[in-house]
Amino acid sequence: MKAKRTHPCALAALVLATLLPWSAGFATEAEAPSCRALATRADPVATVETTLAGVPAILRVPKTITQPPIVLWHGFGPPASEQALMEALPLDDVPAIKVYLGLPLFGKRAEAGGVEALKRRQANDFASQIFAPVVVGAAEELPAVVNALRAMGCLARDGKIGLFGFSGGGAAVLLALAEHEVPVGRAVVLNASTGLSASIAAFEKATGRPYAWSDAARELARRTDAAGRAGEIAAGHPPVALLIVQGTADATLTPQLATDLHAALKAKYAARDAQRLQLILAQHMTHNVTDAGSLGEVGKWAGDWFNR
Repeated sequence: MKAKRTHPCALAALVLATLLPWSAGFATEAEAPSCRALATRADPVATVETTLAGVPAILRVPKTITQPPIVLWHGFGPPASEQALMEALPLDDVPAIKVYLGLPLFGKRAEAGGVEALKRRQANDFASQIFAPVVVGAAEELPAVVNALRAMGCLARDGKIGLFGFSGGGAAVLLALAEHEVPVGRAVVLNASTGLSASIAAFEKATGRPYAWSDAARELARRTDAAGRAGEIAAGHPPVALLIVQGTADATLTPQLATDLHAALKAKYAARDAQRLQLILAQHMTHNVTDAGSLGEVGKWAGDWFNR
């Protein structure tokens, strides 16, 4: 029987979604300047809030661009919005356009009632009403976002993007890598859910209540099982260069998930591509990465990876 009430710890761990106000002006997709035009501005970094194929986004454009765009997804907890993730990880040492996307049902796409609406969804069914629309939905709208970036002159027709995802956003990254609908050269996941099963385990731990699995949920778990789809993630010549960063003090999505994923992928990466896969276990780092020290380390690791 599905739970009808949600323990507050579960909500804090899994569902937190309000966008902080941002002072920059908003541009519709038609009004947004091209990336080339943004790069010619006098400021060292130009930012614009817009939509890409209907997806809320913040573009962070440096004056010097020598690398393909990096698309970044926030998580369910802090940083829990595109604006918060940009402030936490601006990645200004990477000469690439950064594209911070809002997840479905968060921020500007939140339902009436905000967090309370998410609570109701979570209580009704976590798989079909939270994980599927948010995580799978984000991965499925990525091809249209990439086409919009190409139309704006932000990405060459045959160019590969970079991907970054935190927590639930990390699960979206891993699904996108497995399904190959968008060409990706490099990716970083931080304290990532490795699929629906991992997120359900975190949900059960936080609430102390068992989840009622359905056939549809089991199929969704199979589709989003990153370790189970390691061969698909590792496909390609060369395969995606993937950095897995995991906090050792993460009590929500445990380090074992990251080490299991790394082991499954390592078995699929050819010896010549071994350097394209790396796991960093960050000592004492918790799930929600908000302190300056941890953010500084993550920013350096991610920046170095994208700059290779």
